[in-house]
Amino acid sequence: MDLEKIRTLLDFVGRSRVSELTVSEAGTTVVIRNPARAAAAGGEPAAAGSQASATASSGEEGGQADDRIVRSVSAGVLHRSASPGAAPLVAVGDAVEPGQTLCIVEAMKVFTTVSAPFGGTVRRIFFEDGQDVGFGDPLVEVV
Repeated sequence: MDLEKIRTLLDFVGRSRVSELTVSEAGTTVVIRNPARAAAAGGEPAAAGSQASATASSGEEGGQADDRIVRSVSAGVLHRSASPGAAPLVAVGDAVEPGQTLCIVEAMKVFTTVSAPFGGTVRRIFFEDGQDVGFGDPLVEVV
């Protein structure tokens, strides 16, 4: 699945009343969740200004350890904090809730939040602040 298609899907979910969209193509599955819409439907409350977020995984579905790894939905520079000098958004051992921001991907001055698609505990963080990542790269493992 190409980056432009994913951007189009993110834009669609962000503007629509859809709370979750799953699309599979050529062995890649992209799940896009809009925490603001989920809250409106009776789910967890979302913070003001939240954006649609996405996770992508490759391979077969169902019960693999890889299912708990949040992957990058675009190429760009990873930021562990919301602003320079601020504390990291998450650290190993932190408990996270669905929709909680894990990190931010910056691509061409566009900042995309990467949110936890499920709750759990952060087991591993696969990147350093300011590191370049590509589409599909593992970012955070939540168990």
